[in-house]
Amino acid sequence: MAQSVSGAPGATGLYDPANEHDACGMGFVADLYGRPSHGIVAKGLTVLERLAHRGASGAEEATGDGSGILVQVPDRFLRDIADDAGFALPAAGHYATGMTFLPQDPDDAAKARAQIASVAAEEGLDVLGWREVPVEGSGLGASAQRAQPRIEQVFLAAAPRVTIADPLHLDRLAYVVRKRAEHLVTDCYFPSLSARTLVYKGMLTAHQVSEFYPELSDPRLESALALVHSRFSTNTFPSWPLAHPYRYLAHNGEINTVAGNRNWMRAREALLATDALPGQIERILPICTPGASDSASFDEVLELLHLGGRTLPHAVLMMIPEAWENHAQMDERRRDFYRYHSALMEPWDGPAAACSISSLRPSCARAASSRGGCSWWTRPRAGSSTTTRSSRASPPNIRTDNG
Repeated sequence: MAQSVSGAPGATGLYDPANEHDACGMGFVADLYGRPSHGIVAKGLTVLERLAHRGASGAEEATGDGSGILVQVPDRFLRDIADDAGFALPAAGHYATGMTFLPQDPDDAAKARAQIASVAAEEGLDVLGWREVPVEGSGLGASAQRAQPRIEQVFLAAAPRVTIADPLHLDRLAYVVRKRAEHLVTDCYFPSLSARTLVYKGMLTAHQVSEFYPELSDPRLESALALVHSRFSTNTFPSWPLAHPYRYLAHNGEINTVAGNRNWMRAREALLATDALPGQIERILPICTPGASDSASFDEVLELLHLGGRTLPHAVLMMIPEAWENHAQMDERRRDFYRYHSALMEPWDGPAAACSISSLRPSCARAASSRGGCSWWTRPRAGSSTTTRSSRASPPNIRTDNG
């Protein structure tokens, strides 16, 4: 009998999925001028492999706790792929795409695809096509292979009756489709579904990501940024969906307040309202997926705040404010920002580092350390247009020019 895409059991004995935590390694590479290249992807994979010591494996060394990479939607590569698959893509930014973890059984996968298409049509999006993502899983451990989902990529575009203003507008429509589909369809999970970013991840070690997804080595697959992560699943079960990066976040550490954060989010769901997301917001609830990790819940709330109308830096600072209460040197305007938002959301305390990247502004990345005032924004090295950062390790010795 095939396992679910989560690969983890329900509450059993001493195990409870409510205690899922991470303590991991993460890093990113970005071109500060937003110029996509395959070199950025290759450098990101190098950073990931140098973070292998921050990830973990179980008794099977070839079964990792999870690793992955987030890149910008590689339009040139995907346009060629779509042509080969027999469908055309609209202009860049006018289609959304994402990997989809589906059941291995062909009949169940076909049913899932039909349900996803139905939900998309209800939300004003048409399915342009699907393709089976080529993977090489022969080197995976037995546990990873047993839980391995069928991985397909879906392409969505606005229906003729819908006018799309910009990629962020399309992301908002795709967000609703994804949330509804994951609630409705059994064993369905989207690592990402966006007009701006694409996530490759799985129950892999850091070195297995480029081997499992061979197309990451294709020179046509270009991006101006690469966010990578190697997971250490703290006293919990690894699984395909709980690998990082998530849709906006890679996280290293444990969010110690997560139970309270989730409870407060659940309590305030009845008060949620925004003009940015179409229709009744009740159809995408709950915001925090039951049984997900602390990092997954953080990402889901961050995603809601951003797509609900705030900029990504604004949303991050709401969730991980500086330690402002007794900071005598903080200017009053900044203190007022934190004081005001403290009435809207409690801090998500405990992340050793949380990196969020907006593909519309690839130079924008931030990390915060347990609200201790340790935060940084990207800065290029002297004479360089590329920046590299990583957690728990020095960035790898890679060239940071355009080579």
